[in-house]
Amino acid sequence: MAQHVLVTGGSKGIGKAIVERLSQDGLHPINLDINPPAALSPNELYVPIDLLDTESLRTCLSTLQSRYAITRLVNNAGMVQPASLEETDIKALRKVARLNLEVPLLLTQSVLPTMKSAGFGRIVNISSRAALGKELRSAYSASKAGLIGLTRTWALELARHGITVNAIGPGPIATELFMNANPPDAERTRQILASVPVQRLGRPEEVAHGVASFMDERAGFITGQVLYICGGITVGLCGA
Repeated sequence: MAQHVLVTGGSKGIGKAIVERLSQDGLHPINLDINPPAALSPNELYVPIDLLDTESLRTCLSTLQSRYAITRLVNNAGMVQPASLEETDIKALRKVARLNLEVPLLLTQSVLPTMKSAGFGRIVNISSRAALGKELRSAYSASKAGLIGLTRTWALELARHGITVNAIGPGPIATELFMNANPPDAERTRQILASVPVQRLGRPEEVAHGVASFMDERAGFITGQVLYICGGITVGLCGA
């Protein structure tokens, strides 16, 4: 029987790499994204949806649950609103929190009945290295740190049901989202690259590999963990 996995924001960047890798691994990704992918992966089902439209999202999830037995979820979609503390707008913070925290909560709640019934589930939340702190990221870092808190709480609540919940914290990854927030010619971007021990940006497929590992049926003894895929940059941050 086909094993379906929900992936939010799977049309480009890290999300697209995740969809491609999970498809290669034999899973059937259901990509929830407002924009269509440039090309579909072999097992991919694309569902156009504005994740911030709560009522439409609830209706969409109800329809999908009635058609597919979904026992895997990747909460990948995210938003960055770069701004200094003084310039951080409360409306922008709320919008970031809606996509980065509320949407993962809604999706996770929607898949729980099927996972509990199956006695099996895999949930991966895409957080960020910025959860440890990063300048000009008040809204983003707060939401991503919150996602780690949700990950650990859900892991404790769901472990007895055979459901694991883990998070991945990508460091600087060469995606459109990263490059828009960190222009290549900016001094801050050069500083970021200089701080990465492996001396390069990460690749989306390297994050997808971490997701695939957590998704595996053999990963049932790993839950409540945060895997930083960051080229070693968090080692320096934690040791400072």
